[in-house]
Amino acid sequence: MKSKLLMLALVLCTFGIISCDDTTNELGGSLTGEVDNLKIKADTFNVGSKSIFAPDMIAHSSRGFLGQVKDPETNTYITANYMSQFNVLKNYQMIDNQKIVSRDAEDKVVADSCQLILYYNNHYGDSTAQLKMTVYELQKPVEEGRIYPSSFSPLAEGYVRNGGIAVEQSYTLSAANISDSLKADKKYAPHIRVKMYGAYTDKSGTTYNNYGTYIMRKYYENQANFRNAYQFLHEVCPGFFFKITSGLGSMAQVSAAQLVVFYRYKDGEKIKNGTTSFTGTEEVLQLTNFDVDQTQMQRLANIQGSSYIKTPAGLFTEFTLPIAEVLRGHETDTINSAKIELKRMINETNSAYTLDVPKHLLILPSDSLASFFKKGKNIDNKTSYIAHYDASANNYVFNNIAGIVNLFAKTRNTASNTANWGKVVVVPVDVHTTKTSDGQTAINKISLFMGLSSAKLLGGDAATGNIKMSVVYSKFNGR
Repeated sequence: MKSKLLMLALVLCTFGIISCDDTTNELGGSLTGEVDNLKIKADTFNVGSKSIFAPDMIAHSSRGFLGQVKDPETNTYITANYMSQFNVLKNYQMIDNQKIVSRDAEDKVVADSCQLILYYNNHYGDSTAQLKMTVYELQKPVEEGRIYPSSFSPLAEGYVRNGGIAVEQSYTLSAANISDSLKADKKYAPHIRVKMYGAYTDKSGTTYNNYGTYIMRKYYENQANFRNAYQFLHEVCPGFFFKITSGLGSMAQVSAAQLVVFYRYKDGEKIKNGTTSFTGTEEVLQLTNFDVDQTQMQRLANIQGSSYIKTPAGLFTEFTLPIAEVLRGHETDTINSAKIELKRMINETNSAYTLDVPKHLLILPSDSLASFFKKGKNIDNKTSYIAHYDASANNYVFNNIAGIVNLFAKTRNTASNTANWGKVVVVPVDVHTTKTSDGQTAINKISLFMGLSSAKLLGGDAATGNIKMSVVYSKFNGR
């Protein structure tokens, strides 16, 4: 009797069928009357898996990347090129023109210098590795309202301006030219600095001593173009593309891009140094263009007996759920829970730079993958679920994906002959959280993880039994 009560409590918790309006006496009476009529069964089924190669992941994410590394597990090169636009803050203003001291022979305002700065909060690889990139000015902005794949290259797609800025810059993430004392300062933020000190000619043919002077004069000519991001992007600065051209060994996770203009101005009787800046924010696009060896990735996807989660290469894992077997003999039962454990295989690669294991995995029906990220959806714990990596057990556990199983069960008569029926896909994601009013942590955003990560999962054909799905059913007698 006690075991039945425990199982009943589990089922009630799963479905949440106890009404908040029930009184304690009514609840006790209903449990006593129904418990002996409740039949609960459990079964386990084999699940098949395979890797799928998806090279065109969505490039717009909460992170940007820049660098070139070699994946020690596959010996393939991964190159990340970065594009950023810049936003203008509401009510943006430059200093009064008459206070500017920096001027040319014709008494026109000039900038003393101009720089692009890429701030990064994390990196992979050897920080002392030297890389080289070319920074290109865009001819036109990469427009919002379209989904850009990770293979999208502004250079190849004709967004780079012919005859525009093309500055070559070598860099190391260790920034050996910056003193250790400065790096130790709490206000210091690791960054890559690109100096744009050379002469600049705009689209109309006007030449300036540097790009910063162009920005300043455009402001004083027409401040309306600095009132919002759209005007700024289309009339002043469409953005920049940072393309890796040589070097190997590091990849930076870019947190923000900034365009900074330096000048001098008069404050009373004193001459002071001033700056004005524009930052890449979520209000404007930041994209990463990844270049990977697609032939090698497809070869990995074809390996039997296991499957991969590997980014940014675009290797995901697809499972075929045994829906017909789950329903056989249980057509009128309720499916209360369906649990799947994914076991990670040990990475035997001997390297100091093995890729990190993905922290979070998202599972959802295969035909919902693209729309989930295009529409910026969040998990609903009905047809999409999150599992977190457990380092001690070296696994991921989806404790209850009954919602997905029930979805396929409901559509079996109309969709069972379609290619994706019964199939789910697992992808790595970034999980963004917030605190609710009662102090609880809630997930408020899910984005596709675009960083360097890799996990090899035990799997393969269902007949191997490497992956199990445990299902719990319930049914009231006479119903």
